[in-house]
Order: sequence, then C-alpha cells, then structure tokens
Amino acid sequence: MKKVNLHRKESPLRRISIVSETYAPESNGVATTLSHIAAGLRRDGTAVDLVVPRHPARPYGYDKDLHSVSGLPIPGYSQVRCGVVRPRLLEELWQRRTPDGVYIATEGPLGWAALLAAKRLQLPVVSGFHTRFDLYSEHYMTSWLKPLVGAALRYFHNSTATTLVPDKSLAEKLRSQGYRNVELLGRGVDTRLFNPQRRCTSLRSGWGAGEDEPVLIYVGRIAAEKNLSLAVEAFRTIESVRPGARFVLVGDGPMRSALQHQNPDFIFAGERHGEELASYYASADIFLFPSLSETFGNVTLEALASGLPVVAFDYAAASRFVEEGVNGHKVARSYPAAWVQAALGVAMLPPQVRQRWQEAARDSVAALSWQQIARQFAGVIANAGEQNPGTEQGVPHAANFS
Repeated sequence: MKKVNLHRKESPLRRISIVSETYAPESNGVATTLSHIAAGLRRDGTAVDLVVPRHPARPYGYDKDLHSVSGLPIPGYSQVRCGVVRPRLLEELWQRRTPDGVYIATEGPLGWAALLAAKRLQLPVVSGFHTRFDLYSEHYMTSWLKPLVGAALRYFHNSTATTLVPDKSLAEKLRSQGYRNVELLGRGVDTRLFNPQRRCTSLRSGWGAGEDEPVLIYVGRIAAEKNLSLAVEAFRTIESVRPGARFVLVGDGPMRSALQHQNPDFIFAGERHGEELASYYASADIFLFPSLSETFGNVTLEALASGLPVVAFDYAAASRFVEEGVNGHKVARSYPAAWVQAALGVAMLPPQVRQRWQEAARDSVAALSWQQIARQFAGVIANAGEQNPGTEQGVPHAANFS
C-alpha cells in the first residue's frame, strides 16, 4: 500500500462516498467510526457524501451532503434500518457528483446495491468488515444458513479492492477463510470528550452510589450477542461482598425489557450521546465488557480514555490496549468464570491501587487520534483509485431518493 503522510493537512482526494446502513446519531461502533472518519476527511479538504437509510434520528438538514434512501426497520431491533434503493439511483448520484472512491461499510441491501452501482460506473470500491455476522448468526440464524451467509460475505468483500478491518487477529482469520486484500485500519478516541474530569457527583448520587462504593458500567447494545448474562453474574458476585455497588447499563436493544424486568435494581440509562455519555463513563469506576462478538469495540477505548479500568476478554481492542494488572484485566475467551473473578478483583482493589489503574487507563489511549485514522483511510481509498481509476461519466437528471 502507498505510504501515507500522517502529518499532511490536505487530502489528495476530492470526494469520497460512504455507504452505510447505520450512521450517527445512532449509537453503535459503525456509526461512531464513520462519523469520526467523515469529520476527519472534511477537515483535510475532502468532500464526503453519505448514503444512508432514512431515519427519524436524522431530520432533514442533519448533514447537507447526506443522501437518504428508503429504510426498513430490522425485525427485533427497530433502531437500525436496512436501506432499500435501486442501484440506478446510486449511479445517477455518482454521475452527478463523481467520487474518487466509494466506501461500503455494511453488507446489507444498501451495500449490495452500492457495490453493483459502483462496479457499473467502474468506481474504486473499498469495503469495511465492521460487524461479526459470522458470530451473530449463532443467535439469530438457523445452522443451515450460516455457511450461506459466510459465502455471501466473502463474495461481497472479494468484489472490492480492499477490505478494511480494525484488528490483526480478525484480519488473519478472514485471510484464512479466503478473503483477499485485507488491510488494517485502527480506531481512535476523542480524549477531549472522554475524560476523567467529567466525573459528576450529582450523577452518582442519582444512582444511589456512595463515593467509596464501586459503580460498574456497560455501554453498548443490549442484545443476546453481547453476553450480558456474564456481566450480571459478575455484578451479583461483587454485590455479595460490596453491597453498595451499583450497575449502570447505557444503551438499548431487544433484550433491555427482559433484563430490566429481571434486575429492577440496575440503572438502565438508555442511549446517551456526547458530553452526557462522557459523564456517564467518567462517573463510574469499572467498565465491564463481556462481549465475544466484537470486530473491535470502540467503547473499550472510550472507557479507558475516561479513566476506567476495563474487564474484557482477550481479543479485539482489549487485546491491544488493556495491559493485564495495570489498567484492567483481559481474560481468555474460553474462561467465563475467570472473567467474573477478574471483575471481582478490580472491585476489591484498595483505593490507592485503583487510582493508579485509572491513571494508567487514561495514559494507554492518550496518543490515539481519529484524525490520524481518517488520513490512513484516505490513503487506502487513494490507493484503490490508482489500481482502478474508473471512467468519466455523463451527467443525467437529478436522482430522486424519496
């Protein structure tokens, strides 16, 4: 891949089109990553067109370069919608506003339509492997569908110039499964937003938490694939020796109602954003992340930046950024009982030791930058364009996306 100067202030690209079934202000790792990359590209002078499903969370005018297509709620998780659009409409958009490259972040109906349209126009296409559909299938699909889904995903990504993944071990796994041209693109974190200084005494008081009692927090989708039963077990174990402990869950999803009914003493905060979300992180003491289905886990970086020791399984973001016994614990994926004991161990740390862990957590991600990630992303798109420069297209009538 062409070497990218991470310190340059201008991008060599005039315009990039990003296609995704989900985008800010929706709360998930894909939406967060794409919004930061888009902002970074624009700061460097690259125009960014966004093609996403229509969603009530994004009113008219949310982003002047956002192109909405019809969206249908996903059964069981209405907060996320899959896009439905004829490839011809995307061709018309890209003929009017020809991008130097197209990035497809999701492999849903919108992603497939975008792939077909870009290929017809001979535009360079890069894809992202953001979601572990291979693992989600264990919770949402029958066994006979799994190999079909796997084959479809591999075909989709191998039809693009490059597939971007955030984790080295995931890249190696995909290559072993026949994925070609897999490259790493890490993740950043906004350390100005996620900061221990946002700790809020009144927020903790509202949770019924004493200053010396541990508050455990989980941030993410409340769904089967997030393995939250293990977090519940860990908290109950901690509560048995620290009765004043509290558990805060930030997020929403199909399991929220049942989990809330089973655990009425938990604090279910729903979705939080921006400074409010940052205050929730900073006002807690320990971040519990029991998920086994992440491609990366942006929330791990946000928790560390907020000064929270992290308890997670040893893969994805935790594998790289959690230093065992220094800023948290990372446990082998096959040892859930050890994960529970690790959470208990952090909760029982003496105050002065926990403070050292909190400081180490912040230090471990202090150098990360979303702007750097956006520039690496631009370099991959530029390289794909050099491999496939595309063709000039005529200009048809304006596309109707309604």
